Amino acid sequence: MDDIRFAVLGTGGIGRRTLEVATHRDGLTPVAACDRNGVAIDGDGLDVDELLDATEGNIASGPSDERDVAPDGGAAAGGVKQHGEQAGIVASDQGRETETPIDDVIAEADEIDAVLMALPNLEHDFIPRVAQRFADADYGGVLIDVLKRSRVIGMLEDREQRLVDAGITFVCGAGATPGLLTGAAALAAQSFVEIESVDIWWGVGLKSGYEDNRGTVREDIAHLDGYDIESAREMSEVEIEALIDERDGRLVFDDMEHADDVLLERAGVCDAEDVTVGGILDVRQDEKPTTTTVSVTGRTFDGETGTNTVRLDDATSMEANVNGPAIGYLKAAVSRNRAGDYGVYGPAELMPTF
Repeated sequence: MDDIRFAVLGTGGIGRRTLEVATHRDGLTPVAACDRNGVAIDGDGLDVDELLDATEGNIASGPSDERDVAPDGGAAAGGVKQHGEQAGIVASDQGRETETPIDDVIAEADEIDAVLMALPNLEHDFIPRVAQRFADADYGGVLIDVLKRSRVIGMLEDREQRLVDAGITFVCGAGATPGLLTGAAALAAQSFVEIESVDIWWGVGLKSGYEDNRGTVREDIAHLDGYDIESAREMSEVEIEALIDERDGRLVFDDMEHADDVLLERAGVCDAEDVTVGGILDVRQDEKPTTTTVSVTGRTFDGETGTNTVRLDDATSMEANVNGPAIGYLKAAVSRNRAGDYGVYGPAELMPTF
């Protein structure tokens, strides 16, 4: 495959790690990145080391222009702390300030093969609206998203024909879960003729990466009992810290609204109601508080009932298990796109490419 020129929308934890991991994979050239305050674009390839060094500990929220700002207009839209007017990409020698970062990237889209959207998911239709904007600009390439709630899949499907008409291949939920574990479930299901249940259980230790991943933590809080998207978005940083203190740094999630359910149903593996997702997030240690597994229980053709379990090693970090698959799905989607295969795909419908 020829060199893939890609952009990253959002340079919080997920966006930054995507740029970093890409330097360890062949055939990838990052040519654009943006956050709330600024954008960096270089057709010859960004200097990733300089960009990451300049923005380390100096992070701006995910990109949003006048059409995308949260109701209160504040940092809650991205869920990541801002540190002054020169926060984020504008602190880099490659960056420039802009009020319309996403539109600035779209303006250069003819030179971009793929766009990874590491955007906040605290407004259900935010990412589908961004995809619509690329389609309306007649972008013909790949869009990848790593953060997804179940209800968002339908919003993308509603726009699928427009994406097809523009020549876009969209892979939704291409991170860890949904993503890597969704694909693992689809593979584990092949031993059976009928699936009874799919149980995904994840563990993440986030102490060293907490500052970079505050947006992810905020979105996860929306899955806790007594919270939802609206209440999580409105929480102040002080309130989030208090919640974490009350729970000794550990947030335990049961039966989350994760898109693994509808994505597995879409792929014909099982009914959405047969999928459960839960896990433990510990923001005070880097070690995983529990082992990440996906277990698929089903009936074989000869009448036996069994459970296939896939386990991720505890040494693999959240970043490795999110950004590695995201890049793998991005590369696979570019192959599909260049072959003229357009539309919306889930992580159980294609295999990521190493």
